[in-house]
Amino acid sequence: MISNQIIKNSITELKQISKVDLYVFDSEGSLIVATCEEEPLAKDIIKHFAASPADSQVIGTNHLLKIMDEDEIAYILNAVGTADEVYMVGRIAVSQIQNLMIAYKEKFDRNSFFQNLILDNLLLVDVYNRAKKLHIEVVVPRVVILVETSTEKDNSAIELLRGMYSHHAGDYVTAVDERNIILIKSLASNDNYDYVEQIAHTIADMMNMEALLSVRVAYGTIIQELRDVSKSYKEATMALDVGKIFYIEKNVNAYNTLGIGRLIYQLPANLCKIFIDEIFRNVNPNEIDEEILTTVNKFFENSLNVSETSRQLFVHRNTLVYRIEKLEKSTGLDVRIFDDALTFKIAMMVVSYMKYLESITF
Repeated sequence: MISNQIIKNSITELKQISKVDLYVFDSEGSLIVATCEEEPLAKDIIKHFAASPADSQVIGTNHLLKIMDEDEIAYILNAVGTADEVYMVGRIAVSQIQNLMIAYKEKFDRNSFFQNLILDNLLLVDVYNRAKKLHIEVVVPRVVILVETSTEKDNSAIELLRGMYSHHAGDYVTAVDERNIILIKSLASNDNYDYVEQIAHTIADMMNMEALLSVRVAYGTIIQELRDVSKSYKEATMALDVGKIFYIEKNVNAYNTLGIGRLIYQLPANLCKIFIDEIFRNVNPNEIDEEILTTVNKFFENSLNVSETSRQLFVHRNTLVYRIEKLEKSTGLDVRIFDDALTFKIAMMVVSYMKYLESITF
């Protein structure tokens, strides 16, 4: 329901324009808001009018009108004055408050609709029927962008996002829990993933600069119909999880660029454990020297180029080779060979995934 402060602001603006005092009561005759402290009519009179079949009534200088919410009385408006225009001002006030109620109800209904849509709580026929009622286009390219904030119960993030993307442009912002915000972004037919990537980075940068929040942003694939919003949302959720496991250095992750991380994320835990045991045998992968891991990761970044890796790490070539050979002695994998490098890379990603599973289990 619309707040009393909104109604107060509305009738105050009308009073400033028309010089007509306005009073708004509930259906029981209790005064809610007014432009004047003096109450011109008793509570019983208002209550009696509310119970009558009439839409309006004039009692002396009081012009009573009903404000309807569909088929029910939401409020009673009293416009006070002797001029001929008073009744017209009252009608304008009624129309304005009713339109405000419709707008706020539609906003609430849209939020509820999209939350149920992304969670697959609607039948297909309900999706189309409710979309039509809420004036939401069905066949429009869209993508779901998921924003995870670093702090809970902070409204600044969702308010900032709503300020950036308005439902008037076909975009919808809602929250799924205290830390995750969803943007259902409407796209033009020629918008591609490069454009979506720019939007995701813009959101991350704005959250950091304007709200001073550290966020992770992920997005699913572009869908063409409203019914597939839940699919894009699930993909964005997976991209967020996979990003936190395998690509911790990135604050923006896309479902269609997750690569092998997406494959590992969907493997059964027991299969991952068997794979780790086969690769590392009697070696605990969690005890591998951090300096060696840093060296090997930089070695992978430089496409197994020893000279470039040693230059970037500011170490002698022989030092780099020594660290690689030390890893080979403990694991049996020579990462200078492509097959061994690929095996070690995948194995360490599986180790990261197992750590993630342990963290959410406990």
